Amino acid sequence: MGFSKSDIDIINDVLAGSKEDFRLLYDRYSRNHLLTCLRYVSNRSDAEDMLQESYIKIYRDLKQFDPNRAKYITWSNRIVINTCLMKLRKRNIFTSLKNLIGTKNEVKIRATAIDELSLQDLTNLIAQLPKGYRTVFNMFVIDGFSHQEIAQELNISVSTSKTQLRKAKKALQNHLKPKDISVLVNYAKG
Repeated sequence: MGFSKSDIDIINDVLAGSKEDFRLLYDRYSRNHLLTCLRYVSNRSDAEDMLQESYIKIYRDLKQFDPNRAKYITWSNRIVINTCLMKLRKRNIFTSLKNLIGTKNEVKIRATAIDELSLQDLTNLIAQLPKGYRTVFNMFVIDGFSHQEIAQELNISVSTSKTQLRKAKKALQNHLKPKDISVLVNYAKG
């Protein structure tokens, strides 16, 4: 009863026609894939739409999966990322740069919060970045794209990719700086 099917066994069953087994893949990985979507868009509803669109593509392209080249999670996550990027491209996130400058974060973080930062907290911070910053940050830092690949995928220059990454890092650093450090230091002395 405690037997858990491997990804390969599930995939083989799906390819043989089992729709129930595709549900097993969905149940096993949809949470991780949703977090990936949330890194690219801050709106949960949009992320869920991207997730569903991704799973349609995963189902359609499952016959192309090669376990000798990658694990299922790696292969499927690439589909999720590409789906997110296609959606963002359709929205022309880089045609208007006015949302890319000077956003404020209202999250207050304690001085020791960096050590306690969870994946969910990090995801929430990334989600608050402007779309352009968030997209380049995710692609470069988390998903391992080079600036050249980012430039090609988003139809921007390599210089723009580097600038967006630098600004994203600076925005995240500003979010993580303890605002009340002087109060904490004075309180400790007094």
